[in-house]
Amino acid sequence: MSSDPLSLTLSALADPTRRAILARLSLGETSVTELAEPFAMSLPAVSKHLKVLERVGLITRGREAQWRPCRLDPGPLREVSEWLEHYSRFWDQSLGRLEEVLREIQAAPAKDVQP
Repeated sequence: MSSDPLSLTLSALADPTRRAILARLSLGETSVTELAEPFAMSLPAVSKHLKVLERVGLITRGREAQWRPCRLDPGPLREVSEWLEHYSRFWDQSLGRLEEVLREIQAAPAKDVQP
């Protein structure tokens, strides 16, 4: 397993439970207990997912008396977005070329086709 930040972030994002946790945290900070509610798993299992997210810097966890809030840290997601942007431009250009070819085909006079 590579230890560069992008690889670690993508690895953390590969799990649907962790993506769901991040989606919930995008709405605002919340407690570990509240994060665990929608999942059919134990609190320790959710805590393991949170440790993975925290280790790659996608979340931060605090402590306020008995409340342990979790917050989304979008920094690593920015790096993923920048990496994906290259491929987005590639697909945009490829689809643009395909659109041009299709227009040329549609504009070409129809040839008599004999069965």
